[in-house]
Amino acid sequence: MGSHHHHAPSAAAGRRPLVGALVITLCVFVLQVIGALWTGSLALLFDSVHVLTDAAGLAMALGAVTLSVRPATPRRSWGFRRAEVIAALLQAAFLLAVGTYVVIEGVRRLISPEDVAAPEMIVFGAVGLAGNVAALVLLARHRAASFNLRAAFLEVLNDALGSVAVITAAVVIALTGWMRADAVVALLIGALIIPRTLTLLRETIDVLLESTPVGIDLEEVRSHIARLPQVRDVHDLHITQIATGLPVLTAHIVVDDCCYRDGSAHAVLDQLQECVGQHFDVSIDHSTFQIEPLGHVPHETELSH
Repeated sequence: MGSHHHHAPSAAAGRRPLVGALVITLCVFVLQVIGALWTGSLALLFDSVHVLTDAAGLAMALGAVTLSVRPATPRRSWGFRRAEVIAALLQAAFLLAVGTYVVIEGVRRLISPEDVAAPEMIVFGAVGLAGNVAALVLLARHRAASFNLRAAFLEVLNDALGSVAVITAAVVIALTGWMRADAVVALLIGALIIPRTLTLLRETIDVLLESTPVGIDLEEVRSHIARLPQVRDVHDLHITQIATGLPVLTAHIVVDDCCYRDGSAHAVLDQLQECVGQHFDVSIDHSTFQIEPLGHVPHETELSH
């Protein structure tokens, strides 16, 4: 049996911009909640929840960076890598609940609009946009460093667009007195956020159910391995995902009996590890193979019954 894995280089250098962006985003959230309560704006309330969700995303990115440098223990052989999946699941469930409420409330306000303090709404929207821009500047230089930082940059960029939408609604209300603009913008923000939330919910549930990761075709991997010289069969093939960017493969590989006689089994193992690590769109760096001689197959069949 052979195993293969690489440990990603430390991403500790990404902590500082993430900490800065997280602090700014939390400040924006607090100010926007105050603004939503002050102005009565549904759009501002939904945007503040959007900001909180993205703050949770930044916190998970920061947590992933922090936890990734902690060594595994005998009790937790993968460390705390799956904590991000659990946090993302809770985040998605929370946002879906709030999103459902805001959509229902938005429809109600389209039918029976309520007064909104437009000038104050503009001020709080502008404060939010300023915070988003500051966080973007902080992350911009580092966003190419890792997947986490690229995702964090896109989250904050999404926040900035939400703030622009809030300001637009406030300006429309101030100039025309059309109060329904607030509900329309809230529903538009919901239309942008809820599909992403459902996607996040599906992806996290897939990880917890140990589904084959997105971007990996199990049958393609199986057929590619089976075409390797001296490989006669592939069975008990499983590809799951521990956390973001951490797919794991296990498989039983049946090889010619001569591989054990001439000592070439280790060469087959090298080929297997190279195959799954380099030949697919998603690199599988954590792989474990059980190499079995052809003569072992009947014995294993007996054990499985």
